Amino acid sequence: MDEPAVLVVGAGPTGLTLAAQLAAHGVRPRIIDRGVDRVHESRALAIQPRTLEVLAGLGVSEELVAAGNRTVHLRLHARGRAVSVPLFDLAGADTAYPYLLFLSQAETERALADHLAGADIPVERGVELTALSQDGDGVTATLRHPDGRDETVRSAFVVGCDGAHSTVRAQAGIAFEGSAYPQTFVLVDAEADGIEPGSAHAFLSDSGMLFFFPLGAPATWRLLAMRPRSDPTLPGTPVDLAEVQAIVNRYADRTIGLRDPVWMTNFRLHHRAATTYRSGRVFLAGDAAHIHSPAGGQGMNTGIQDAVNLAWKLADSLHGTAGAGLLDTYHSERAPVGAAVLRFTDRAFTIATSNNPAVRFARTRLAPAVIPLLLGPKAVRRYAFRTVTQLAIRYRRSPLTSDGPHPPRHGPRAGDRLPDAQIVHNGLTTSLHALTRAPGWHLLLCGPSGAWPAGFVVEGPLTVHHVTSTAAHRRLGVGPTDTAHYLMRPDGHIGYRAGGTDVAGLRAYLSRWLPHTYAG
Repeated sequence: MDEPAVLVVGAGPTGLTLAAQLAAHGVRPRIIDRGVDRVHESRALAIQPRTLEVLAGLGVSEELVAAGNRTVHLRLHARGRAVSVPLFDLAGADTAYPYLLFLSQAETERALADHLAGADIPVERGVELTALSQDGDGVTATLRHPDGRDETVRSAFVVGCDGAHSTVRAQAGIAFEGSAYPQTFVLVDAEADGIEPGSAHAFLSDSGMLFFFPLGAPATWRLLAMRPRSDPTLPGTPVDLAEVQAIVNRYADRTIGLRDPVWMTNFRLHHRAATTYRSGRVFLAGDAAHIHSPAGGQGMNTGIQDAVNLAWKLADSLHGTAGAGLLDTYHSERAPVGAAVLRFTDRAFTIATSNNPAVRFARTRLAPAVIPLLLGPKAVRRYAFRTVTQLAIRYRRSPLTSDGPHPPRHGPRAGDRLPDAQIVHNGLTTSLHALTRAPGWHLLLCGPSGAWPAGFVVEGPLTVHHVTSTAAHRRLGVGPTDTAHYLMRPDGHIGYRAGGTDVAGLRAYLSRWLPHTYAG
C-alpha cells in the first residue's frame, strides 16, 4: 500500500470526520481501527448545531437531520411537579440548525463512513497500531492485521483518534491527567411507557438525577441514571432490566415502565485531559485528548470540532502552503476548548450527583422553580444556547487571529465563528455559510454595490465573494454605507478582518500564514 500522508488511528466520529475533512482538502489519509466492526450502540447521541455546521461541507448534515430527532424542550420533574424549559427555540438564530439533534452515534458513524466510501477511502477494521516512532521527516508505525501479520507504515503525520485508552497517546509519551468519578452509571436504550414523547426529561431527586432522551432509533428512549451510592455494581457488569426498573422507580415521581431493551451497559465516568495535543508529528483528537461526563452533550461534538480544526492545518502543511507555526495553533486553540468543556461538565456533574444537603435542596426544590425564570428572557436563553451548542467557541487569542485597521465596532471579531445570514448570490437565495462551505480560504468583501471593483483579486488560494446583502451586513456589524473585509479560515472562523477597502493588512496576514502561495 502507498505510504499515506496522514495515518488516522481510530474510526469513531472524530477519526471519520478527520479523514473526510483531509480528503476534502486534497489529502488522501489512511484510517484504521482495532475494532472489527463499527459501533451499533447509541453511545453519544446529541449533535450540536455547530457540529452540523462544520459537517455541512461534507454533505452529511441534512442526512443526519433527516434521521434524527429535533428537541427544543426539557421537562423537569421534581416532587410531583413538572415544568417545561425551552432550550433551543430562538427564531432568527444565526444558524441553519437552531436545535439539539438526538441521533444514535451509530447512525452518525454510518453517515460519515458512507461518505468516506464514496470518496474511495476504506476504513480498515481489525487493524491495530502496536508501535510508533518519529523523526524529523515522518512517523513510523507498526500495524497488526487480523491475521497476525505486522506491517510497517511510514507517514508524514499520525493522529490518534483512538479514544480514552489511546495507544497513540501512550506511544507518544503524552500524559493523560485526571481521575475517575466514584459512581457507577447505567445506560439503557429501550421503550418506556408512561413518559410524554417529544421532549427530553430530567427527574430530580434527593438520590440523584434520571434522564430520558428521545433517541428514536434503535429504541425510542435513551435512559441515563446513577446507581445508588450503596450499589456495589462495577463497570462492565451485565445489566439486568429489573435492576434498572428499580432505579427508575426510586428516582421518578411517576410510574414509568421499561421494556424491549436493545442495549444496556454499566460504566464509570472520567474527567481527564492530555497534557499536550501535539508531540512533533503526532497529534491527538477527541477522547484521546479529553474525556469527561456527558453533561450538556459536549463530548462527541468537541472531538468532531477538534478534527475540523486540525484537518485543514495538516492539509496546508502537506501542500507546502502553510507558514511556520500553523500546526502549533492546533494545541493553542483546541486545548483551551477542551479544558473549558471539562470544567463545565464537571460542575454540571457535581450538581447532578452531589449528596450535599444544600446541593440536594437546590436540585430538587429550587431548580424546577428557578430555571424556567432564569431562562425566560430571550437574552439569557440566547447566551445559554450559544454556550451549550458550541456556537460561542472562538479563538481570539490565537496567533492565527488578527484585526486590521478600523474593524467594525459591532458584530463578530477576528477568531469568532462566522455567523450565518440569508443572502442573494448570483440571483439565487442562499446563505453566508453555504457561500463559504467549499474547502479553502474565503474572502468576504462587504459594502454597498460598487464599493469594490468587480474583478478585485488578492493573490493567494482564496475564493473571493462580494457581499452586498444588508441582512449579512447587519450580522457582521457593517453599517449601510460602510465597507469591510473578512478573511475566513477553512474551518469557518474569521482569521482577519478590517474596515475599508485598503487590503495592505490582509496581504501582510497572507504573507505570514500562506507565504508559499501568496505572491505579495
